[in-house]
Amino acid sequence: MTMETIEKDILPDEKLTAFYKANSQVILSASSDVLNRHRSNAFDNFVKLGLPKFRSEDYKYLDVPALFRKDNTNYITPQRIEFQIDDIFRCDVPALDTHYAILLNGFFHNHGGSLHELPNGVIVGSLLEASRRYPDLVSRHYNRYAGLREEGLVSLNTLFARDGIFVYVPRHATPNKPIQIINIQMHEIPLLVQYRNLIILEENSTAEIIVCDHTLSPQPFLSNAVTEIYAGSGSRLNYTKMQNQHNASALLNHRFIYQEKESYVNSTAITLHGGIVRNNLFVRMAGEGGSNVSSGLFMTDQGQHVDNFTWVEHAAPHCESRQFFKGILDDFSSGAFSGRIVVQPGAQKTNAYQKNNNLLLTDDTRMNTRPQLEIYADDVKCSHGATVGQLDKDAMFYLRSRGIGYEEARFLLMFAFANEVLANIPVVPLRARIADLVNKRLRRELSPCNSCPMHCC
Repeated sequence: MTMETIEKDILPDEKLTAFYKANSQVILSASSDVLNRHRSNAFDNFVKLGLPKFRSEDYKYLDVPALFRKDNTNYITPQRIEFQIDDIFRCDVPALDTHYAILLNGFFHNHGGSLHELPNGVIVGSLLEASRRYPDLVSRHYNRYAGLREEGLVSLNTLFARDGIFVYVPRHATPNKPIQIINIQMHEIPLLVQYRNLIILEENSTAEIIVCDHTLSPQPFLSNAVTEIYAGSGSRLNYTKMQNQHNASALLNHRFIYQEKESYVNSTAITLHGGIVRNNLFVRMAGEGGSNVSSGLFMTDQGQHVDNFTWVEHAAPHCESRQFFKGILDDFSSGAFSGRIVVQPGAQKTNAYQKNNNLLLTDDTRMNTRPQLEIYADDVKCSHGATVGQLDKDAMFYLRSRGIGYEEARFLLMFAFANEVLANIPVVPLRARIADLVNKRLRRELSPCNSCPMHCC
């Protein structure tokens, strides 16, 4: 048996743990005490859980181990990569005025300092630097929400992540303009990138956050990213995520939202392009009177696959949640949706709703959907539904009879289908920009390239 055969026989889980053992001193010495104190437990959890198995309950339609069998280099030490942000991000969408923070291959890209103190006491910058400068604050939240769930990929992220974006909004404060997080992947070799974002909204604060994911090199990058969001009592957050990556990329994205009493979080994920995308959303309604709106829209073609998984847990009474996710699939692509609403004992007067609708444009596409309810309280109002279908022939006939050409009629019906998700974006200028991008994507005029949808510089 050759060494090459032996290497191929090693499971991805074993290769990852062996790599950590060999490089743990490098990771620990370059990180902070706040981040490091979780790594030992994360290592034990990952050894126990491993990577999610293909066909397992929560990963029925995505072979995660296969993604980690590829020859991606673990990117644990940042390299200096020079670029001009204005030279990279150019597009036809008018500028959106934001405070922006850039992650380059999972590490904060320093453009004038590692932490930026904005008006009204808001802080945006490097999670690593924040954990050194504000250890007590970061310790109160880091891994508190992601750590509630036994998930092998999250343990892997906690084990390796050294940096990410940190956003802090103090009590009764509001940033003077939206905050934009730009995730860039750019390198001459394929990378495995793992980073951690932490967003904290204190009591009665408000924020608008936009996240853009981009690959700027043709390499087959693999990302395993975790974002933890804390919404304090009475806080309000609008969170919009845009994914535009090339077909060789794979993105595993985990978002954890923890809501205190009377908080409101509106989160939307728009997947324009991506080879393989898995979006995990975990919401815990921990305080009475909270409200959560979660929505998503994906468009796939050319063999792409998008898998959305949601878990919304009602742990307190008098809370409401709404979920609506949609997919438009074309040209040998596939998708999956698995959504679960869990109502815990004592979470009376819960009002929860979930809907998943999907549009198959050709016979060679495939969509799997599994809406689920788990209810352990008796005074609740919960419902769910799912549909998989094609364009309405009667509506198409009506438009054609009014002199509208086939392609334009087809586009109008697709855009009307997508618009319910777009209407969930409360900021009108942002909604208009995203609608323009969806328009271009449906017309196949938008390519997965280095044109940032939200030009902010």
